[in-house]
Amino acid sequence: MNVVVVESPAKAKTINKYLGSDYTVLASYGHIRDLPSKDGSVEPDNDFAMSWEVDAKSSKRISDIVDALKKADRLILATDPDREGEAISWHVLEVLNKKKALKDKQIQRVTFNAITKAAVTEAMRAPRDLDMELVEAYLARRALDYLVGFTLSPVLWRKLPGSRSAGRVQSVALRLVVDREIEIERFKTQEYWTVDADVSAGSDPFLARLVKHDGKKLTKFDLGNETSALAAKAAVQAATFKVEAVEKKPGKRSPAPPFTTSTLQQEAARKLGFSAQRTMQAAQKLYEGIDIGGETVGLITYMRTDGVSIAPEGIADAREVIGAVYGKEYVPDAPRIYKSKAKNAQEAHEAIRPTSMRRNPGSLRLDPDLGRLYELIWKRTIASQMESARIERTTVDLESHDGRTGLRATGQVVLFPGYLAVYEEGRDDEEGEDSARLPAIVEGAAAKVIEARADQHFTEPPPRYSEASLVKKMEELGIGRPSTYASVLGVLRDREYVRMEKQRFIPEDKGRLVTAFLEQFFRRYVEYDFTAALEERLDLVSDGKLDWKEFLREFWKDFHAAVGEIAELRTTNVLDALNDALGPHIFPDKGDGTNPRLCPTCGSGMLSLKTGKFGAFIGCSNYPECRYTRQLGVAEGDGEAESADKELGINPATGRAVWLKNGRFGPYVEEVAAEGEKPKRSSLPKGWTPAALDLEKALRLLSLPREVGMHPDDGKPITAGLGRFGPFVLHDGTYANLENADEVFDVGLNRAVAILADKRAGGGRPQRAAAAALAELGNHPEDGKPVRVLSGRFGPYIKHGDTNANVPKGADPAALTLAEAVTLLAERVAKGGGKKPAKKAAAPKKAPAKAKAEGEAAEAKPKKAAAKTTAAKKPAAKKAPAKAKTEA
Repeated sequence: MNVVVVESPAKAKTINKYLGSDYTVLASYGHIRDLPSKDGSVEPDNDFAMSWEVDAKSSKRISDIVDALKKADRLILATDPDREGEAISWHVLEVLNKKKALKDKQIQRVTFNAITKAAVTEAMRAPRDLDMELVEAYLARRALDYLVGFTLSPVLWRKLPGSRSAGRVQSVALRLVVDREIEIERFKTQEYWTVDADVSAGSDPFLARLVKHDGKKLTKFDLGNETSALAAKAAVQAATFKVEAVEKKPGKRSPAPPFTTSTLQQEAARKLGFSAQRTMQAAQKLYEGIDIGGETVGLITYMRTDGVSIAPEGIADAREVIGAVYGKEYVPDAPRIYKSKAKNAQEAHEAIRPTSMRRNPGSLRLDPDLGRLYELIWKRTIASQMESARIERTTVDLESHDGRTGLRATGQVVLFPGYLAVYEEGRDDEEGEDSARLPAIVEGAAAKVIEARADQHFTEPPPRYSEASLVKKMEELGIGRPSTYASVLGVLRDREYVRMEKQRFIPEDKGRLVTAFLEQFFRRYVEYDFTAALEERLDLVSDGKLDWKEFLREFWKDFHAAVGEIAELRTTNVLDALNDALGPHIFPDKGDGTNPRLCPTCGSGMLSLKTGKFGAFIGCSNYPECRYTRQLGVAEGDGEAESADKELGINPATGRAVWLKNGRFGPYVEEVAAEGEKPKRSSLPKGWTPAALDLEKALRLLSLPREVGMHPDDGKPITAGLGRFGPFVLHDGTYANLENADEVFDVGLNRAVAILADKRAGGGRPQRAAAAALAELGNHPEDGKPVRVLSGRFGPYIKHGDTNANVPKGADPAALTLAEAVTLLAERVAKGGGKKPAKKAAAPKKAPAKAKAEGEAAEAKPKKAAAKTTAAKKPAAKKAPAKAKTEA
């Protein structure tokens, strides 16, 4: 008997069918242990000893493996064929050795580049030993990222309250986004003009551009204003031309290589609009297998690779399909061989390709995401083995009879499409080659200008990074590894260091603040070259050319000293440095010659960056005499902040004045209180600006919280209000968020009851889209109610009535069976996790605590909320991003 350990249950089920009854295939569900999220899990003073922890769910998986090994002679570790897969096998081996479960057992390591019967059978015939050099590279990377994160982040928390975290790769990726934004802000727009003309030379009209004026060759900015452009246009219209030269140059365009992890993420972002995480999740499912004719078959080869080569059988398969579908003229004389740019050959696996090119995308019935991604991979692979496109580029030069004015027309004709018949690589910019087709033009022929036009243009700053262009830039610089990009970009969004607008990254002020801090005090560690050099050193470890602990000692010596120096700095020193670094951003030039730092309230104090319990803000140097403050990122006079208090009017119900004021944490309204009473206040909710606030709106805010009505189930009141974390409805200790602040004033009883019911059933926020169903498993055997797998805020989960159970870490949610789901639901109920109303009523004290942890209670403390949010997100990681977390 043989025991085979793989990572996911879907993979285990498929491979078990291929191997037969002599094999028991079990899933580890990804990593079975990890470094605890606390200081001291890596000990530099103890030769970088690492303390690993097995979680409760993994303990059950290990017990299953131990039980199976009692009847087995051989353990086969068959986790994924990359460094992370090697590490998972090592973890399994270490734990089993500690449990003394491997006595007299033969231990082998095999890898599958594709989950097909042929690939699995071939791999089982070629076992090997565990590659400890890859394991040590994993250990070095894991320790490095842990030490950077757990050393830098506390410094951030102390010096910059409100900051979330720093990371080795995360912080450098953030710097790329911030640097691009600074570049855009510094960009000076420049005007220029072009003159085009519709021309006929005894043929159909064609478009030509002015390239020579007053006897001189034009450069981009020679026509810098309308006057010069109109003069040039007049010269074109007045001149008579002849065709000076017609030049035709044949050329070829060759196809791009097949996909690597990075290029797949880039192209899926450009052509499909997929995020890196969405791409990797779909690719994981395609790799692990799809049911085809009652058999689960892997549709693509392994999707974490930096190699561009294709196995000989894959090339032969592609060439045969090309000839059959497109014709023999589309098959090149010799196969195309691509060479990997990867510096570490051990990680340069085969490119991502279909396991069988005969599986045309149109012949498969796949989920939308899987179908679109598979089609992209299929077309890219087919194109990579096709004949080049043959093109003809034509340039026509026209010159006036006096030689002082010249026009040029360019065009391109595709003589043979070649690979372009299937696929053309996407572009990051919007400019493509000039593909206009020119008519037949004879050299020496007279040419006539039909109409000339002068067009105004302005230079544009470089575009903000999209996911595709940021991934491309990180790869070019050697920052991180392609398999980690999805999780790194996800961390930047989760930490709210960046936001996405029109699928582009824009740094938030919180992100700019962190970047400025790291650049001022840890500049070496966010330098692009330094980060890339670390990756090269890690590659040397995996190549067996550098001892992993020696690598860590070298890094830690300087890094620890640098952190020690910064820890001794006073916060005022830090703020002084940040005030200088961020000055142009937070105190932009007003354009009227006045000092942008001058306090608008007292007129004598100077504004500067300050920190408080809840993060950074702008305040006056004359505090406490002058209490002017504004939030970081809110410019004076932009309608988002007011420098002075403003009376809005009198509350007709009380006869007291209502004021709009500006506090340390932003604008708020206040009603004057009677002597000895506390004034009633309310902050302006998100989306409400001081400029648009009037007495009516202020009174509505001051009327909160308001009673919506009595809950029909228990007769207890439901109230609506505004908390620190947004608008909500509250009933019997349960908070549920509303979509926007306006809904607080008009939400009705039925709507409130429904929102609260949704919250109690799923814990989600009602303003989010309904959870997407990943799989319908059938009806529960006990009560006949449906059991479904849904996509939630923190990952996939199983839902049955009022009970929710997490999909195990690393498991494929689409591959879960009804029996497995029923077991997981039962385990959840046994632990008290069922959310039935009767059970919840028995422990009312827990509801407010939970609401605070989710950021919905007005009195919640931000530090506790942040800590609990972070803890809540950890178990929600799916398999693909879980592998990448070592880079974050």
